[in-house]
Amino acid sequence: MRTDLFEYELPAERIAQHPRPRGASRLLTLERASGAIAHRSFHELPELLQPGDLLARNDVKVRLTRLYGRDERDRLVEIFLLRPLTPERRRWLALAKPGRRAKSGRSIRFDDGLTASVLEVDSEARRVVEFDHAISDERLEKIGHVPLPPYIRREPGAPDEPEDRERYQTVYAREPLAVAAPTAGLHFTDGILDELARREVEVVDLTLAVGAGTFKPVVAEEIARHDLEPEDVSIPQETIGSIRRAREEGRRIVAVGTTVARALESWARQPESNARFSTDLFITPGFEFRVVDALLTNFHLPRSTLLMLVCAFAGRENVLAAYEDAIRREYLFYSYGDAMLVS
Repeated sequence: MRTDLFEYELPAERIAQHPRPRGASRLLTLERASGAIAHRSFHELPELLQPGDLLARNDVKVRLTRLYGRDERDRLVEIFLLRPLTPERRRWLALAKPGRRAKSGRSIRFDDGLTASVLEVDSEARRVVEFDHAISDERLEKIGHVPLPPYIRREPGAPDEPEDRERYQTVYAREPLAVAAPTAGLHFTDGILDELARREVEVVDLTLAVGAGTFKPVVAEEIARHDLEPEDVSIPQETIGSIRRAREEGRRIVAVGTTVARALESWARQPESNARFSTDLFITPGFEFRVVDALLTNFHLPRSTLLMLVCAFAGRENVLAAYEDAIRREYLFYSYGDAMLVS
């Protein structure tokens, strides 16, 4: 299937630059069978779910993995940490911007008396950097910045805006393993979760460590030539038990976001007892969903693997028609944008 089949035009003003208050975003609903579209508010979500539904969410927490330092000529350099390469967390795989200021052999200094050396640059322009001290989560909380995606415009090197620190994180985030937020979960408030409980919607957690590869554009002409980078998944035994009971009883399983959909569908293809695994599952049209019955998601970038997953779930024509309607009705798109419930 051609990648350009997942292209659409989005006016720049439809890209959300700041979050609405939690629960106040708009919610487009799409019926897979008929393609019918309706327009609601996210705080109405509990009314749209049924008693007995199982809502699965990703409890991953976003690390403050964007660092700003200075090169040997005192020029600003951004180092975006992807993952630690050694147990003591001194050596990391990272991205750099601008890359010419972080060539192999260069040294970069940061706040807190921290220094890093660029050891090598690979074929995908990723850096291996080694710090003179361990990069703990506590250190990242002190000197790191929120790893907002590039379409959310902020001044490089400036202090984080308080709303980004608070809102680019779900209210139920626990495991600090991600370099990007599972954005469908950003809309939830404690009050909405309480209302779901009152309506007897079961809520369970899993963890998928969202990596930068999830959001990498598909540049190949054919989607089959694109490879996803592996991401680690952990599903508690309590969650596995709840999922099995829901399936046996014919209750719907609602995935909060594409990360949860990938985690659950990957789990369904694992050995029965496997609750911790790595997945590079690329879900595209023609995929057979074995677990997910409904999907809560944001609006995604053109030509992205996330858009392709939603199209696999609801049908490409249905999804692109819904996107066209959302653009016409001035919905906001991407990480801080509005939401969509597909059932």
